[in-house]
Amino acid sequence: MKKLLIALVAISTLAGCATTQTTQSGTVGVQRKQFMMLSSKQVDGMAAQSYVQTLKEADTKRTLNTNLQETERVRAIAKRLIAQTTVFRPDAANWKWEVNVQDNKELNAYCMPGGKIMVYTGLINKLNTTDDELAAVMGHEISHALREHGRERMSEAYAQQIGLLGLAAVVGATSKNKNNAATTLEVGSMVAAVALTLPHSREQEREADRMGLELAARAGYDPNAAVSLWRKMGANAGGKPPEFLSTHPSDDSRINDLQRLIPTVMPLYQEAKSKHG
Repeated sequence: MKKLLIALVAISTLAGCATTQTTQSGTVGVQRKQFMMLSSKQVDGMAAQSYVQTLKEADTKRTLNTNLQETERVRAIAKRLIAQTTVFRPDAANWKWEVNVQDNKELNAYCMPGGKIMVYTGLINKLNTTDDELAAVMGHEISHALREHGRERMSEAYAQQIGLLGLAAVVGATSKNKNNAATTLEVGSMVAAVALTLPHSREQEREADRMGLELAARAGYDPNAAVSLWRKMGANAGGKPPEFLSTHPSDDSRINDLQRLIPTVMPLYQEAKSKHG
């Protein structure tokens, strides 16, 4: 009976967590409600600590901001993008934004919760990215932070563990087979990985693509560069698993989605271009 009570409490806790809309929808119309169990303050604090540690390690290895011209270029692009974030989140103007460049051959960049940005030199040098293309990928990463996708993923993982523990307790309390609870946890983990984590992750990527496209356009960067960027990424990625088994949209799927949205944000780009030159 005690195990059953614990299970019911866990399940009721999950049911009681409200969904939220972390951002305004913007011109691209991102409106999905998100499931959150952790607070922004908790997640932002963890991200800030992790970022500080990353900076310390990179500085020790002498891989942090080694090229002044490159760093200034990335920060200039970031400044224009960050200025547009209030379209989606007015509170983003008060975030403690940081922008750095790390010597790393990987084709990568990220923006941690709370606005902690890192761009790898591999993304710049291997792809020979233009400012417009850099704005596309940085806008994408900034959008992950605006939508609090990291917080959402952590909340989902937390909910998964609570739910599985509750389900296992129910099985253990109502069955004579001692192995059933362990089996429930094992099978439940596999089901949750497919039914919960992967679909949400693909949707998060699509949201970041769409919002990033709008951020770049509003900042005066050609939205068509998002297409050329992902084509370059695809050409350098080699063999990849099919979309069904991946947490990211396939290159073709991503490009098609972006191409459909470019006419929507093009007027924003034309207006911004006249300001930035």
